[in-house]
Amino acid sequence: MGFYSRVIFPRLCDVILNQPAIAKLRRELLAHAGGSILEIGFGTGLNLPCYPPAVRGITAVDPNPGMHRLASRQIHQTGIDVDHRQLRSEQLPFEAASFDCVVSTFTLCSIDDVDQALREVRRVLKPGGRFLFLEHGLSPDPGVQRWQRRLNWLEGLLADGCRLDRNVRELVRSFAPEHVDEFYLERTPRTHGYLYRGIVRR
Repeated sequence: MGFYSRVIFPRLCDVILNQPAIAKLRRELLAHAGGSILEIGFGTGLNLPCYPPAVRGITAVDPNPGMHRLASRQIHQTGIDVDHRQLRSEQLPFEAASFDCVVSTFTLCSIDDVDQALREVRRVLKPGGRFLFLEHGLSPDPGVQRWQRRLNWLEGLLADGCRLDRNVRELVRSFAPEHVDEFYLERTPRTHGYLYRGIVRR
């Protein structure tokens, strides 16, 4: 992992994804989190202040050591007990049916083998357990889709492998849907701001 990925990109993420409108969406989603929680793609820990007060501990994974370092600040500030592990979501070192809830925010876009990661999410969830996600992805507008695909190469370079055109609703098709909605984030380019927010069950 190069200097940009380890040092520059984590700081960019911490700024770009730490906006009031996004924080509001995080809080609304994470109001449904509870029990034993695993967060994949933990990043710089921006979800931590958005968990309900009853959540006092989570397990978190992220492969980027730079994200890991910046997340320490959020962990200290919130006081949530975080079992923070530097590893990829494609191979989770947890027993089957270990968690009541798995959380993913702005993560599925950049996982190399996203289908394998979601198989792992299903595996570690308890029967009936919830997968909560807030992700950007493929727009339903054909014109926007064309630009998303044209810009994928640049997005991948600037955002550490991120793809703009992942169809998140299709990716979670193996889960039982509880609630999934899609919308454009205001004041954001449509290529980057089409969001999927949902709760699905194993």
